[in-house]
This record gives sequence, C-alpha cells and structure tokens, in this order.
Amino acid sequence: MTSAHTSTQPLAVDIAIVGGAMAGATLALGLAKLSATLSRPLRIALIEAHVANNNHPGFDARSIAVAHGSVFELTRLGIWPKLQHLGTAIENIHVSDRGHFGMTELNAKPLGLGALGQVVELAQVGKVLFEQLAKSSVEVFCPATVTELQAQTNGHLLTLDNGTQLHCQLLVAADGANSVVRQHLQQPTEQVDFDQTAVVANVITDQPHQHWAYERFTQTGPLALLPMKSVPSTPATQSRYSLVWALPPAQAEQLKHVDKAEFLGALQQAFGHRVGRFVDVGQRSSYPLTLSYMPRPIYHRCIFIGNAAQTLHPIAGQGFNLGLRDVVGLLDVLKQAFSTYKLANPSTEVDVGSNAILHQYLAARQADRDSTLSNIEFLVRGFSNQYWPMVAGRNLGLRLLSWLPPLKRPVAQTAMGWR
Repeated sequence: MTSAHTSTQPLAVDIAIVGGAMAGATLALGLAKLSATLSRPLRIALIEAHVANNNHPGFDARSIAVAHGSVFELTRLGIWPKLQHLGTAIENIHVSDRGHFGMTELNAKPLGLGALGQVVELAQVGKVLFEQLAKSSVEVFCPATVTELQAQTNGHLLTLDNGTQLHCQLLVAADGANSVVRQHLQQPTEQVDFDQTAVVANVITDQPHQHWAYERFTQTGPLALLPMKSVPSTPATQSRYSLVWALPPAQAEQLKHVDKAEFLGALQQAFGHRVGRFVDVGQRSSYPLTLSYMPRPIYHRCIFIGNAAQTLHPIAGQGFNLGLRDVVGLLDVLKQAFSTYKLANPSTEVDVGSNAILHQYLAARQADRDSTLSNIEFLVRGFSNQYWPMVAGRNLGLRLLSWLPPLKRPVAQTAMGWR
C-alpha cells in the first residue's frame, strides 16, 4: 500500500499523521470525511510502519471494548457501519471484589439501551480500516517509518525510510506509547509504575456468555473478561472471552509459560465459577502496566493523540475510548476553525497547524484527560490496596450501587464513554 513520491521536492500536505493503528487510522478517515465538505480538500498523509495483519502491534490478537459513546462517535464519522458486523454487544457488566461482599451490576436495559458497548478484535478492525483508507483521499505510506524529523517555522519536514520527504503544516503523532515523533521532538512524559503486568489471552468457557462482561478485583490486581464472537470451531454451548489479568510481574511471567491445565486452574481459582468452567486458552502474551502521559500533548505544529499522548491501565477499558475522544476533539476544533475563519477571511487559507488551533485543542481536551487519568489511578490504587478501611470503603461503594439504582446512571455513563 506504500505510496510513491518521485519528485525531488518534498510532498506538500496539510496534515501528516504518523501511526496508523486505531487512533491514527480513525483520524485519517475522519479528516477525509471533513475534507469532502471543504471548498479546498485537505491534503492528508498517513505514515504507518506495519501492514495491517495479525502481526501488526496495534492490530494484534487483542480485543477492546468500544464504549457506547465511542460507537456513537464512530457512527457519526461513518466508520462504525463498516465495523458493526465485527462487534459483540456488552449488555451487562458484573463488578466484584474477590473474597469480599462488594459486587454490583451495570445493565443496558434499564438505561433504555441495547448495549453498553461492543467488543471487537483488533486484527479484524485493522483490515477493515485500511480497506476504507484505500478508498479514501488519504495518501497512505505503508510500510514506512520516519527516520528524520525537522521542525520548521511553517511546519515539519519528514524523511521516510524509503527517501520520500513530506512537508506538513500540522503533524499528528498517533504512533503509540513509544512514539518516534515524541522522541524526535524530545518531549517529556510522566509515568506511574503500578508494578503489575497484564497477561492477555482468549479463553473458552463451557457456558454461553449471554453478553456479560466481568471486572473482578483480586489481591494481585483486576481481572477482566470481555465476551467475544464464537468461531466455527467453538461448540454452541461454549463461549469465547478476551482475558486481561493484572498480576505481579514474576507471577505473570510464570503463568505465561505454564501448561494450559495449570494456567486454567489458576484462572479458575482467581475468578471463580460465575462464567462456568474455563476449558481452553489461546496464545498468551503480556505487557507491563503503567500510566504514562504528556502533561501538554502539543508542541510546535504538532499534536499527540491516543497512546502517544497517554497510555492507561486497562482497569476500566478506557484506552481506545479516550484516544477516540482525542480524535473527535481535534476534528471538532478543525471543523470550527474552517467554519469561523473562512467566514471572516474568505480569501485566505486556514493554517491547520497554527498556534491558535493547537491551544484550542489543548483546552478542549484538558478536563476530560485530567479526570480520566485521575479516575484510573484512583481505581488501580483503591482496588489493589488490602488496607482494611480501603477494602471496607470500596465494598460498601459497590453495594450502594446495587442498593440504590439511581447511583448507577452516572457510573454507567462514565463507563460508556460519555463526558
């Protein structure tokens, strides 16, 4: 899918996006949709290092929960109709604290909804997004990496590994937690190490999932199960779940390599029998759990979005959903800039990398980012702590949600990605 640019002059584009996983590909498609409404189409380039297949680090075997609010935004962008056949509805969420009395449920039906969110497999999503990009006005450079990055007064000059050069007014870094753009521009991040490692795998149980998702807090950390679509080899009486299990690093390393029977036994003991018996597990992988964020996800003519701006602990499944709100926030700022600026200055072009646009984006995203990051850290600290007043407090809180249903609505709205 690599685009070729043979001119000796750099290819001039309005916006260059580095990173074509979930956030970057979604932004590129959103920009293409916005561009179609403008008097002069935007020139958009997407630079992605990996072809969208099962080996793509951003479109691998993991599954993610796309919150109800995110489904709404993806529908507004015209993207969800292309993905909805891949989704498995989350109709109910069961939350519990292992070994204690605290538990509650969040249910879609009392809220008048068909689902609280949808579970999709990243590998399948990646293929669909890149099929849509191939039909769009976006110029895609893939596989390609940025080897040089030079900040200039009116933009950035990018040199790719095949020698192609691009000049953009606005650079968007969507290239993940180890952002190459951030390293080139020497931008700082702050990190919180939770001393936990996530073990990720697909597991099979001997009972139908009936569209329930589970979050179980254990002494080692949270354990989440997301319902998944069955595959032809799965009997009708069984279910597939996506597992994310937070553990101390040494224990995670051990469980990643033990045989299936030992792993499933440990999982059964940690989770219990609410979903039936665990009967099989697929390939296991792991990654360290940290909270990493840029205090200011903007720089000279550059905006950082998604995991390039912040990476979250998966405790509440908000990583992609927060990144999508970055995407939507940037699209809204650009849309407003074109509608207001062009009315006042019809004879001049909008500078999409201007300082005004960058700071409007920063202001639009600040409150949501800050509250989400604070809430995630509070949840991790609060539910990993065995200090008895903390245990009593969190279990009482879970029980109050069950006893007083009106309290559930704001919690459910937050879980569904509404701000």
